[in-house]
Amino acid sequence: MLGDYASKDYLLRKTPRALVKRWLFPYSGLIFIPISIWLDVIDFNPILVAIVTILAILPVTRLMARATWDLSMRTNPTIGSLLNATFGNAIEFMIAAFAIKAGLVAMVKASLAGSIILSVLSIVGLSMIFGGIKYREQRFNRDAAGVASTMLLVAVAGLSLPTIYTVITGRPGIIMSHAVAITLGTTYLLSLVFVLFTHRHLFEARHDVSERPTWGWGQAALVLLLTTVAAAVESEILVSVLRPIVETTRLHEVFIGVVVIGIITNIPEHLAAIRFGLRDNITLSLEIGMNSAIQIALFVAPILVLVSPLLGTRLSLSFAPFQMVAMILAVMIINYIGSDGICNWLEGVQLVAVYIIIAIAIYFL
Repeated sequence: MLGDYASKDYLLRKTPRALVKRWLFPYSGLIFIPISIWLDVIDFNPILVAIVTILAILPVTRLMARATWDLSMRTNPTIGSLLNATFGNAIEFMIAAFAIKAGLVAMVKASLAGSIILSVLSIVGLSMIFGGIKYREQRFNRDAAGVASTMLLVAVAGLSLPTIYTVITGRPGIIMSHAVAITLGTTYLLSLVFVLFTHRHLFEARHDVSERPTWGWGQAALVLLLTTVAAAVESEILVSVLRPIVETTRLHEVFIGVVVIGIITNIPEHLAAIRFGLRDNITLSLEIGMNSAIQIALFVAPILVLVSPLLGTRLSLSFAPFQMVAMILAVMIINYIGSDGICNWLEGVQLVAVYIIIAIAIYFL
């Protein structure tokens, strides 16, 4: 009987209508990949190239989210949340690396700060909103949220000290940034040992059994590999047109880094977190958002600092004071909201509202 059911389900997925619903409509934006490459080759209008490139990145990130979803469903929930965060931040890393090579250091720092703020406020907030529409209240693992909150505080402390040093002395503090980067990276690796091995029992979050993975290990891994390559190509194209856009529009580097790049690079996490929120698994939604912020602060930023000399520019961990204050506020707010183990849609609205206010303030800076 189980075999008959599986066969029928397979045939249903193979019908033309099902194929259109599952592939043609959701991923039709993949056509923008060759278009963006062609427009970049002929040196077309930078704004149009950027728009087409963003339209190409959207289905790529959606496919990436789907592949990581299938892979996460075949692992335990903690590793699943780390997979979602890691491959979302892979796009962030690629864009940042190309931007450093292009000399857009201010934009890179802004995009790192923007990703941390967005992960803590928007990803978690939207998952609470969508989950709260369906469920009156949702409960999450307070112990896991507490550990993540503490890691975020450590991350903010580590990033704030180079910023304070630069404000006081007026020097970039490259050597200090390297020392802090090594310390933060080591802390992140030790936190993985804590989460995945020595204290794994604190991070148990149930899988969502209402939807099963449809791709095998090999297929999901192949899709993840191809989307990563496509994301790298589109990231390079996007970075190549950012400087002309800054020079010809009212959008400055910091706003593009904090808001535009921050949103684009965190679409996979948004999709995954909202999906889990709708299925009353808000614990996993919080882990995705907070793990993403932790990885940016404790892993992506330190790696970029250490490899930046190879890319032709020295990157420090000294952020603009307003960006640092915004990160501190975001971490403080999520610490307070996550302290009781219960959330609702209004708390999600509050988180998203804070993010919008920060984005508005950055636009007018």
